[in-house]
Amino acid sequence: MTDPSPVVLRPATPDDVPALVALNDAAHPAVPITSEAEMAALLAGAELPVVAVDPERPDVPLAMILAFGPGADYASENYAWFESRGYDHLYVDRIVVGEGSRDRGLGRLLYAHVFSAARLTQRAVVTCEVNLDPPNPGSLRFHTRLGFAAQGEQATKGGSVRVVMLSAPATTTIS
Repeated sequence: MTDPSPVVLRPATPDDVPALVALNDAAHPAVPITSEAEMAALLAGAELPVVAVDPERPDVPLAMILAFGPGADYASENYAWFESRGYDHLYVDRIVVGEGSRDRGLGRLLYAHVFSAARLTQRAVVTCEVNLDPPNPGSLRFHTRLGFAAQGEQATKGGSVRVVMLSAPATTTIS
């Protein structure tokens, strides 16, 4: 079910960092705990740092997505997996929807924006990963419904996390 209240997308800014850290860390272990310095670096390096906000409270992010293009100076094991295989991609490092904003279609809205950006920049695919261990079955179902398909698996963080590597054609349209 989607909530009919309006939501707008805007670029994430350094002023958003404290709110994005809180949003991010509330979603752990689906995403890694991230310090303010780490979040600021992610925003600075991301090709597409976007937040969803209520237009009446534009300073309060309800959800976020961070995406990196090919060749980014980004030390992520998962990003490196796609880069080492030559993907022409827009890589989604993380998508987080706040607990009180779920089931409003924000994840789909954010991904629709990413796929549109991938098409505009003539990328072949959108890539991401989802945790298998610790498991994140809701995210895996969500990404499968959007058209993502498994490209492989890898262990990260010294073997403490196992992920499935996913991609979907940039031509994917999300409504």
